[in-house]
Amino acid sequence: MAPPHATQTMPLQTPRPPPPLVAPATSFTQTVRMPISLQPANSKSKRSSTNKVFGKFRSMFRSLPIIVPSCKMPTMNGNRASDIFIHGGKRITGTLFGYRKARVNLAFQEDSKCHPFLLLELAIHTGKLLQDMGMGLNRLALECEKHPNHDKTKIIDEPIWTLFCNGKKTGYGVKRDPTDDDLNVMQMLHAVSVAVGVLPNEMSDPQDGELSYMRAHFERVIGSKDSETYYMMMPDGNNNGPELSVFFVRV
Repeated sequence: MAPPHATQTMPLQTPRPPPPLVAPATSFTQTVRMPISLQPANSKSKRSSTNKVFGKFRSMFRSLPIIVPSCKMPTMNGNRASDIFIHGGKRITGTLFGYRKARVNLAFQEDSKCHPFLLLELAIHTGKLLQDMGMGLNRLALECEKHPNHDKTKIIDEPIWTLFCNGKKTGYGVKRDPTDDDLNVMQMLHAVSVAVGVLPNEMSDPQDGELSYMRAHFERVIGSKDSETYYMMMPDGNNNGPELSVFFVRV
């Protein structure tokens, strides 16, 4: 037997944790991200103090239910948008996009490779608007109050609008600055000129459904400092496609 002074104490080894049963999944955000290469819009508009005042309203706006009271407004005569085109307007790109069960967004760009110069969030479900457009001509009217003559605020710089869809008051439309998600959608569609579709499933929302879009050329007609109109331009020979007219007016 070895003498007591020759006895050595073996160091205790910390047991290793067992290997995981399932390999950890690669982290993946809900939104497919792409490098943003959109060019700045030429018609830049600075955020006014009025926009800041209504910042809280914009955040509260999303929590309000979408209601459709039976209030009506006068509509223009004519059955098709082509009947009321005013030639000489500027051709731009317009995009409707949003989750099918959530509010629709409407973005206007000078062309598909530019940042939006106007982005609105409207109190209409995306799926409902796209469904209605498949049935015929739709008119969206956004109204706000007139300013004193010395006020030089552009009509598309108004922060809040009363929204009418086909003559029925539908709540409000709110102008907002593009978020990273908005710009990501614009970037994914930068090579698309005219199309209707659904973005990748990874961008869907469990509650609000798939992320749908419709893109087309619009004719922008400036009537006065208190009115602008955006007419959807269908491809030549396609007279049965969806049609949309958007009216901005101060009353």
